[in-house]
Amino acid sequence: MRRTRLISSLSVAVIVLLTFAPAALAHGGGGQGWYGESSDEAITNTMFIIIGLVPALIIVFSLIQWRLEKRHYAHLAAHKARESSIDWRGGW
Repeated sequence: MRRTRLISSLSVAVIVLLTFAPAALAHGGGGQGWYGESSDEAITNTMFIIIGLVPALIIVFSLIQWRLEKRHYAHLAAHKARESSIDWRGGW
C-alpha cells in the first residue's frame, strides 16, 4: 500500500513537471540564453571544452574503477592465502 502510494505520487509529480517544462523554457529572450547572446565563437569554444572534458572524465572514471578492482583482487588473494594457511584452519 505504501509503495503504491509512493510510486503514484512520484508519477504525478513527474508528469506535472514535464507538463510545465516547455512553458518555463519558452520565455521571450530574443535568442539570448543564460550566458548571454550566443555567437559562433562562444558555441565553438564551449564545444571544444566539452570535447576535452568527456575523455578526461572517462579516464578518471576508468582509473577509479581500475583501483577498485585492484583492491578487490588483493582482498580475494589475501582471503585465499588465509584459507590455505595452516595457522588459520583451526582445530587442535
